[in-house]
Amino acid sequence: MSVSGGSPVFGRPRRARPVHLLSALALAVVLTLTAGSPAAAETAEPATAKFPPGFLWGVATSGFQSEGSFPDSNWTRYADRKATGVTDPYGNSVDFRHRYPSDLKLARGLGANVFRTSVEWSRVEPRRGFRDPKAIAYYDDLVRRIKAAGMRPMLTLDHWVYPGWVADQGAWDNPRTQDDWLRNARFVVDRYKRQGVVWITFNEASAYIYKELTARPMDLGQMLKMRDALVRTHRDAYDMIHAVDPGAPVSSNVAYGSPINGIFDAALFNEVTDKLDFIGIDYYYGANLQNGTAAYALTGEFWKIDPEPEGLYYVLKNYQRRLPDLPVYIVENGMSTDNGKPRTDGYTRSDHLRDHIYWIQRAMADGVKMMGYNYWSLTDNYEWGSYRPRFGLYTVDALTDPSLARRPTDAVPTYRSIIVDRGVPAGYVPVRKPGWCSIEDPVATCLGTTPTPPAGYRRAE
Repeated sequence: MSVSGGSPVFGRPRRARPVHLLSALALAVVLTLTAGSPAAAETAEPATAKFPPGFLWGVATSGFQSEGSFPDSNWTRYADRKATGVTDPYGNSVDFRHRYPSDLKLARGLGANVFRTSVEWSRVEPRRGFRDPKAIAYYDDLVRRIKAAGMRPMLTLDHWVYPGWVADQGAWDNPRTQDDWLRNARFVVDRYKRQGVVWITFNEASAYIYKELTARPMDLGQMLKMRDALVRTHRDAYDMIHAVDPGAPVSSNVAYGSPINGIFDAALFNEVTDKLDFIGIDYYYGANLQNGTAAYALTGEFWKIDPEPEGLYYVLKNYQRRLPDLPVYIVENGMSTDNGKPRTDGYTRSDHLRDHIYWIQRAMADGVKMMGYNYWSLTDNYEWGSYRPRFGLYTVDALTDPSLARRPTDAVPTYRSIIVDRGVPAGYVPVRKPGWCSIEDPVATCLGTTPTPPAGYRRAE
């Protein structure tokens, strides 16, 4: 999972000076308030827009979070010294590094046709100029098996992790890191070109910067330098990937972060809209005047957040309005439980999945061009310092079960049926009723034009 708990102000709009935090917050609010109203949702038939044949249904994970046996990197160091937010040792995570053949079978058993992971720079180049043949053989086999299972690889080039030797040279403070990063990226892209890969350059730039800010830590100047470096590097990477792997889609997924998303977008998205082939969105939680539990993200207690499925509808509409020519891919969507225990309100992983798919179908009925959807994640994994938040379709007791058994949750058959049926059934009644005055589109929802779903909610309380 890739959602940060809070965010600093991220740099400056293109060709402008750095903005003050309060100014950025005000700008974010103004942009949201003027984003427009999805009034057509009121007349759209519920869930009538089935997902098209060939739609990209996926599961997502990342190398560091799941692989285990990880080489020296910024994040192995953060875990070892118990940086801010780290409560559990990394250990061997869920050992995807050695269990990927069986995990890929689980993914394919869902009916997924996309498998997202990251090719970890720390593993490929553990020392400057030395590429580890065993690591390369592992990724070669992983990509081969993904394709053999009938799935398309979605490969992330940077999911917040870089080699220890890059940390030693100053990480993104040092301009040399941009050249080093691009050199490694070109090696990876060249190796897996012409294999139908969907490329992600940087995973959630806003959360990446925030995690570095708190775990390294960085000062404001370093933060702004990192932000500018990520923007420049993504732009160069986009051109490089299209030169090396023509026709391959390239993007950088943006973290949706509720009221301060204008600041989140300023981390990278606003500066690279001309260097994206699709809009990649990660959506986990929203907020409205009846539900302010998203604040628990600030403490990392994601399981205490009351999901706002209808917020995804507004997010999809707003990003599509901003970039109408691009399709939209939900790169990550999921729900945390507390160590795998049932939620106290009775809301299940299946409820959460169906409700979000329902609102995606409503958005499609209102003109959003959906390209794909990934569930985060296939299995539980290391949530950037803790194994307590559980996001997996298959749960794994990484701290207490030496066998690291993959145990299916209730959402496994649910996701399988959604893929087969190309959506939720006609007449599906969501569990969560839309809240009043959603921060995702306050003009529409605060004025009483919240999209009306069918009668008969069984809202989880």
